[in-house]
Amino acid sequence: MRTLCASTLIAEFFVVGFAGLVAMKDPDLTQVQVWTVCGVVMLLSVLLCGMLSRRGAVQVGWALQIGLVLSGFVVPMMFILGALFAVLWWCSVRYGQRVDAIKAKWAAEAEA
Repeated sequence: MRTLCASTLIAEFFVVGFAGLVAMKDPDLTQVQVWTVCGVVMLLSVLLCGMLSRRGAVQVGWALQIGLVLSGFVVPMMFILGALFAVLWWCSVRYGQRVDAIKAKWAAEAEA
C-alpha cells in the first residue's frame, strides 16, 4: 500500500505546485498567501509519504484529498484534478491493502 499511496502523494506534490503558479494570477491573492498554503500542502504530501505505515496516515491523506477538491474554489481546474486524485487515493488504499494481503499470504506459504 505504501508504494501506491506514496506515488499518488508525490504526484499531488507537483500538481499543487503547478496550481500555485496558476493561483498567483488571481489579483485577490498575494504571493505570500499562495505559497504559504501551497508550501504547507506540498510539505504535508511529502511528509505523509514517510508516515504511511503509521496509524492515521490514511485518514490524513483523505483530508488532503478533500483539501485538493476544495482548492477548486481558487483554481477551478482543481475540482477535476482533486476528484481525480481522490479516486487515485481510494484505489491506492484499496488495492494496496489487497497487494499487502497477497504478499503476506505468499510469505506465510513460503515459510510453511
